[in-house]
This record gives sequence, C-alpha cells and structure tokens, in this order.
Amino acid sequence: MGKKKIPKIVKEIQNFELPKINYSYQKNISYSQMSMFHSCPKKWSLRYRDGHKVFSSSIHTIFGTALHEALQHYMDVMFEISGAAADRENIIEIFENSFRENYIKELKSNSGKHFTTPVEMREFYEDGVSIIEFFKKRRSKYFTKRDKYLVGCEVPITIQPDKKLNNVMYVGYLDLVLYDEWEDKFYIYDIKTSTKGWGDWAKKDEIKHFQLILYKKFFSEQYGIPLDKIEVEFFIVKRKVPEFSDFAISRIQIFKPASGKVKLNKATKFMDSFISEAFNKSGHKDSVHLPTPGNSCRFCPYADNKKLCEFGIEF
Repeated sequence: MGKKKIPKIVKEIQNFELPKINYSYQKNISYSQMSMFHSCPKKWSLRYRDGHKVFSSSIHTIFGTALHEALQHYMDVMFEISGAAADRENIIEIFENSFRENYIKELKSNSGKHFTTPVEMREFYEDGVSIIEFFKKRRSKYFTKRDKYLVGCEVPITIQPDKKLNNVMYVGYLDLVLYDEWEDKFYIYDIKTSTKGWGDWAKKDEIKHFQLILYKKFFSEQYGIPLDKIEVEFFIVKRKVPEFSDFAISRIQIFKPASGKVKLNKATKFMDSFISEAFNKSGHKDSVHLPTPGNSCRFCPYADNKKLCEFGIEF
C-alpha cells in the first residue's frame, strides 16, 4: 500500500512561513513568563526585565525534555512510516542519550556543580524506561493512524498577541499536533511529566489550563483554523504508580480542559493583564513589580539574595 496523500491543509501548516522576531525592538513572551508573573511579579521582573539570570534546571526538567524527545521521535516514525517501524526504534536508547546529554549541557551551565545524585539519576532513568515500555504496549489505545495525519511535533507559534503592541510577540511550541481528516479536526496535545499524575487540584487549576487554551487560540489565528475544529488535551505520563494494587494502574492520564468561549475569554484576559502590566510601546515597563511572599519563596532562585528581593536571605 502506498503512502497516504497528505491533506492540503496539513501541508500548508507545515510550510507556513513564520514571522521573524526583530530583537532590536521586539520582546518575546511565553506561557511560562505569564505563569511566573502571576505567581510573583518580582521574580519575573528580576529574570526577564532586569536580566538577573540564574540556573533553574533540575532533574525534573532534564527528565521531561528527554522523555518528550523520545515520545516525539516515536510519533514521527509511526506517522511517517508505520507503527511497526516505530516499535522497532530503540526509543529507550534515544531517551537515555537525551537524558545524559541534557544533563551534561545543564551541568556546564551550572559551572560544573551537580544538581542531582547518581542514585536519583538512576531512579528517574528507570521511571522513564517504565513509561516508554507502558506507552509502546498500549499506544493504540491513545493514538491510531486511521484517518490521522501528523501535522508535527514542536509545531511553532509566533504571533503578535496584542494588536496595539507590535513589539511584543508570543512564542510557543506545540508538543504534538494531529489532523483527523474524517472529523476535519485538529488535536493539540501537550505532554506533561508528573510524579503521580494530576489530582483534583491540578485539574481545577485554570492557570495551568490556560497554556493549552492559548495554544488553541493562537493556532487558530496563525494558521486560519476555526476554533470549533480544534481540540486540546493534556497527555500526562506518571513516573510513579502503586507497586501493589488489585487492578492495573495506567502510567498515562488524559485530561481535556474546557476550552470553549468562556475559558478562551478567561485565558485571553489572563494574558492581556500580564502584557498591560509588564509592557508598553517602548518595551518593558519601569513599574515596580512587588513580590508575593509565600511557601514558594523556599524554591525561588533569588531567595538567597536580599539585595535583589527584600524577602531574600542576607548572609
């Protein structure tokens, strides 16, 4: 059987020429910036406006990056060739190499200071292997090639979110985008790594959902796709499941946040509020962004510098 003909709309998205950011006057923003500003405006201003760069990687971010790359490679091969070909790929080796290479890269960024231990590294590696093995055995439950086409992994978004400010550009990458020709719908997946999955708190956290909801909005605007033809899902993989249970516990959790008109409006207001408080036509605002002290201060990279933040520690 010959290769399926790629739908025109998929080709158009794959060949879309993104606007280029002119860094001489344009600033790029992301969901992570919005989320940081929401939790602590001071932390955002120190990092993104004032340029106080600090090392922020962890074993969790290294693990997440490696697992993303491994699963995305599998999906690439599955849709471009076949599921059998994807199964023959050494996905665990891809994960292992990425895990190691990203750790070495971040180790250099941290001036050679280790930020985990060999024991913890081994634990996370074994967790990744378990997730990959689980996914490969049950992949057909979550993804099938029937009427589906891979638009891409890391599908880029570069768009001006506020029509009044041409110096602010939103930049994002969609983990996985599929097109269902039968339904004439696009499916945007955001892969999340989690220790034990999302509980009720995470499922009710609107700020967490806004990332995917804004991706839906921008994907629609950038590629000219009607909103009602776009579905969004969080694809959550769990590092830990109960060792002993009366029934099988899945390492994969699917969560579909509400993304209708009400949620889209909320997500847009969340973004607009951040932009209006942080930017003007000249760039970053000179406003004083106050800290929001709380338990999260314990994990703040500026917590040991009272000169930068009044809630920091003075040695």
